[in-house]
Amino acid sequence: MNAPLKVDPVLELLGKLELSEWWDATRIERGQRRRFEQIVRHAVESVPFYRGREPSFDALPILTRRDLQDHADSLLSSGIPERVGRHYWKRSSGSTGEPVKIARTDLEQVYWRALTLRDHLWHQRDLRGTLCTIRALPRDRSRPDYEVVRKGWGPGTDVLGGTGKLAMITLATDLSRQVQWLLGHDPHYLLSYPANLLALAEHFGKHGLALPRLREVRTVGETLTAEAAKRLRAAWNVPVTDVYSTEEVGIIALQCPSGSGLYHIQSESVMVEILDEGGRPCAPDVPGRVVVSNLHNFAMPLLRYDLGDFAERGEACPCGRGLPTLKRILGRRRNMLVMPNGERQWPLSGLYEYRDIAPIRRMQMVQLDLERLELRLVADRAVTADEERRLTEVIHRWIGHPFKVQFTYLDAFPQKANGKFEDFISMVGQN
Repeated sequence: MNAPLKVDPVLELLGKLELSEWWDATRIERGQRRRFEQIVRHAVESVPFYRGREPSFDALPILTRRDLQDHADSLLSSGIPERVGRHYWKRSSGSTGEPVKIARTDLEQVYWRALTLRDHLWHQRDLRGTLCTIRALPRDRSRPDYEVVRKGWGPGTDVLGGTGKLAMITLATDLSRQVQWLLGHDPHYLLSYPANLLALAEHFGKHGLALPRLREVRTVGETLTAEAAKRLRAAWNVPVTDVYSTEEVGIIALQCPSGSGLYHIQSESVMVEILDEGGRPCAPDVPGRVVVSNLHNFAMPLLRYDLGDFAERGEACPCGRGLPTLKRILGRRRNMLVMPNGERQWPLSGLYEYRDIAPIRRMQMVQLDLERLELRLVADRAVTADEERRLTEVIHRWIGHPFKVQFTYLDAFPQKANGKFEDFISMVGQN
């Protein structure tokens, strides 16, 4: 008698996801609540951090990054179900300077891969093409130019029989070397951090270079602002697609393929709340804290976890999918400007208007206190006093307050270990 055929769990889940994304919002929310209640019961029964609490949504505290750092061991379940497979420890990149360690499971990997495939299928990517990736990788000082090249884009796509090429190098690679590397591979798809992609686009434009086969630019790792997305689309003349994910909870939201610009929350895997400072749900289009619950991590349930990000909830997407949406992902609290009266706002700083005044290659704005800003610049030549005056006027106009602006000039910005770049940082209230 022939043994029954085994179905790959990633493909099995993908088939379910292709159905559930078209459910109406009520049905999606009902299924999500059922999974949430299941993992809450598990947490209360087997996780020391949650033991003794009422197994209800309202009884759960907001979990902070500090909690995760200080109580990682007590957040580990003593009764991990066999059905979730192995568990293992993974460290976050520490984009805030506060890395954490998280227990992950085989079941979560199945969800990560299935959601990755959903993203590829939504955007109709050709898995026979070449994908070039430039992102933070472990440094190897003995092989600074080391690259990874393989057939297929990775385990998530191998199950579909993808025959394309993946080529990957570290973000620490010099920009001119990145350019030559890209020209050599001539990719169909390019994935990197927004700041790096903007620097590449400027270099390609300045030197009259092109990637003739390029079909799509994909962004990860940093907040993709509307201004950066617009500039990338104009520079590369291809669609720009973002993914919202974190090491702690996996893929949170994928951009809709319809062109609406909305991000569909991956409700089969995570529950997302957008809350105001008082812990109340925000209305659509109102910025709030992103609080996430992973619905499948039975090794270390992260329930109502405050990512430190801010976002705006969106309305229903015209595409017809029932998955709820995020309209904008705004970044972290440390990326908010604090006004002298204590109010916070997102610092629209007219970055690309600066380039019309002086040959600025890269910039970072730092709020030093309630009345002073520091503008750190990498420029092609010395910036004149008159240009500094005009730059200050632009800043005042965009921000709406006459901050004192001081200028600092750098040859290059130091490379962070995680490869990520923040174009605005507020030091107010960070100590």
